[in-house]
Amino acid sequence: MKEIFKAYDVRGAYPDKINEPIARRIGLAIAEFLDCRNALVGHDMRRSSPPLSEALIEGLRTLGVDVTAIGQASSPLVYFAGAHHDCAVAVTASHNPPPDNGMKICGREALPIGSANGLLRIAELAMADRFTPAATMGSLASEAPRERFVSSSLEALHIKRPFKVVVDAANGMGGLDYEALSHRDTPLQIVPLYFEPDDSFPHHEANPLNFDTLEDLQAAVRRERADLGLALDGDGDRCFFVDERGEILTADLITALIAEDILSTRPGATILHDLRSSRVVREEIEEAGGRAVECRVGHAFIKQALRDEAGVFAGELSGHFYFKESSYAENTFLALFRVLNLLDDRRLTLSEAALPLRRYHSSGEINSRVRDTRAVLDELEKRYDGGQVSHLDGLKISFDQWWFNARPSNTEPVLRLVLEASTRELMERQRDELLEIIRDGSA
Repeated sequence: MKEIFKAYDVRGAYPDKINEPIARRIGLAIAEFLDCRNALVGHDMRRSSPPLSEALIEGLRTLGVDVTAIGQASSPLVYFAGAHHDCAVAVTASHNPPPDNGMKICGREALPIGSANGLLRIAELAMADRFTPAATMGSLASEAPRERFVSSSLEALHIKRPFKVVVDAANGMGGLDYEALSHRDTPLQIVPLYFEPDDSFPHHEANPLNFDTLEDLQAAVRRERADLGLALDGDGDRCFFVDERGEILTADLITALIAEDILSTRPGATILHDLRSSRVVREEIEEAGGRAVECRVGHAFIKQALRDEAGVFAGELSGHFYFKESSYAENTFLALFRVLNLLDDRRLTLSEAALPLRRYHSSGEINSRVRDTRAVLDELEKRYDGGQVSHLDGLKISFDQWWFNARPSNTEPVLRLVLEASTRELMERQRDELLEIIRDGSA
């Protein structure tokens, strides 16, 4: 059982690694560790999700927890609806193909439970399986919070002119949320693409970080002459944008645009960005009068850092966008609405708004298998001893004209390299030099 507990969630193949008996024990362990009185549970569209969800709920109720079940739900919907419960669980494996399934576990106020704050203890309790049932079984209720979620999110939309947006839900859970949005009386026209939940992901992988999966969205934006396109992942908590020409915007550029919209009404606010983000993000936040804080990668770390820094928003290069008004959790509605607000206010297209931000050249994230990640990081730090060094997450070294971050994977012997430079030539030269050093330690 231990191997299904990852850094940020539970994930494994069904039924070999995760199944109903294990889900029940995880429910018991969650109830004991969090000392829950009430919980909320939602699940994605995988065929294994309803039985896993039922088993999880049985485990929670066995220890006296009152459970609210919301059925099929995106992870942002679970975070929204579960924020005022003692715990909330989304049964999902995000973009992973079948047979994988898993769970995202949160405490009160949608605070994620990861390896740094209790997930490993939940694993220990589940494996020990020494639970004493409560004298009274917890109750079970159902709720349909999606319309309330849409209404709450729409409070952030302030556009006056109409916008046409193509949304590719990749047959994941976000399609149900955006279908509900499309029926609201707003200046926003939603053009649906692959809204039908289907765990076989028949059109493409539900992972917009793989830019090959955006080709259908890019074509649809051009065909529909839409203002922009939005691609969602399997559980609807990540999104990527393409502009009116069908060109992809990296998530750090979107972070900068969202920050500008927020700071137009909240001057001085603190905004977080992960340390892989372009320098343009910090520059734009500070130019708009905000306080920029760099943070480590991973939703559990970022959500805690937002609370610690009294931040209002955070953006991650992987397409996660976190908002204080959404319990510091992901909400792709708010990401979209903030971008539209800025475009409406400035009377710009998305490509026009993004053009001034494209002033650096990035390698993107490059993965390399290595035998000893620690030895490689030590060698990199020795070789590049003239820069500003940070150990916030792996190794980041910054120079005047370029910087790099090399970060070990949490789950495999891999180093993830990102670097950025003021010119493409400098980026490519330093990229090749770094990869030669890293891959000298290849597995």
